[in-house]
Amino acid sequence: MEYQDEDHLCFTMEEFALATENVSSRQRMSRKRNYDDDTRVYKSKNLEIERRRREKLSTRLLMLRSINPIITNMNRGTIIVDAITYIEKLQHEVQRLSQELHQLEATSEKTAEAKVDEIDAVEDMKHWGIQAEVRVAQIDENKLWVKIIIEKKRGRFSKLMEALNNFGIELIDTNFTTTKG
Repeated sequence: MEYQDEDHLCFTMEEFALATENVSSRQRMSRKRNYDDDTRVYKSKNLEIERRRREKLSTRLLMLRSINPIITNMNRGTIIVDAITYIEKLQHEVQRLSQELHQLEATSEKTAEAKVDEIDAVEDMKHWGIQAEVRVAQIDENKLWVKIIIEKKRGRFSKLMEALNNFGIELIDTNFTTTKG
């Protein structure tokens, strides 16, 4: 309780102790900011650090959300849950593709047997009198006429067209004719 003497303002010891506790704890918890208009603003020491941490977390969550194609909600928890389910989905896809790769490796052994059949096809071409042939004739300065006779195999013509495109050859007109099946 406060009472006033002629020249002095007096406090009790309890009020003085309470006032000094509040001041010292306030000084520990906050910083004084003085502005030009002589107003004092108390700001927490950790407030700026916490704001930066939250902003960093928010931007990283938004980046995670932008990567994830499955979006259910915008709050932090669902962004993380959606990312986890997407990662699990990708892991299952990796497992499926690795199993498919192992199956393809197993079928590659079967293709070795198919190569023996290709050799037989070459012998059949010779038996029927069909010979592999490539003819090239120049039509204009930059134009060529190409005639290719090869045995019929699955995917051979498309591979030939891809190879010509890879060499940078522009194909204007193509004809494809098969005989005997």
